[in-house]
Amino acid sequence: MIFETVKNILLEKFGNEVIVTEEKEQKQPALVIKPDLIAQVCLTLRDHQDTWFDFLSCLSAIDYGVESQKFGVIYHLSSIIKNHQIVLKVFLDNNRNLENLPVFQSVSSVYKTAEWHEREAFDMVGVVFENHPDLRRILLPDDWEGYPLRKDYQTAETYHNIKIDY
Repeated sequence: MIFETVKNILLEKFGNEVIVTEEKEQKQPALVIKPDLIAQVCLTLRDHQDTWFDFLSCLSAIDYGVESQKFGVIYHLSSIIKNHQIVLKVFLDNNRNLENLPVFQSVSSVYKTAEWHEREAFDMVGVVFENHPDLRRILLPDDWEGYPLRKDYQTAETYHNIKIDY
């Protein structure tokens, strides 16, 4: 099973602290990775002969709610050649202050497609990706205030004196 293979590769290369926890009982089992190692983990899994995860099919930022004060990013990696997938997750506690946005490492140096995924996550949830080559809004105007997919987002009534009708 690819889950155990990935786990063993990561433990051998990075030691016991790379995997924070395992989510085996999910429909898509996942490994929760130490946030500051995610780029190195992705690079290892992309280049390792037993995994060859050459495709980042999805990257999603998650706001786990006002009470938890936790944000996360979920990475769906696929190997087109070997026909297998793995889900990686990273979490970070954050006080939800818009002056102190959650920061994760960018994986855009490993997967070029992450440049767009990470921009969307920044635009919608306010997750910053360190070392991203062009982190700016992609769906909303540059001067939009707030991040619409946050649980505490207050919907704007107007934009440049134009009523927003929902």
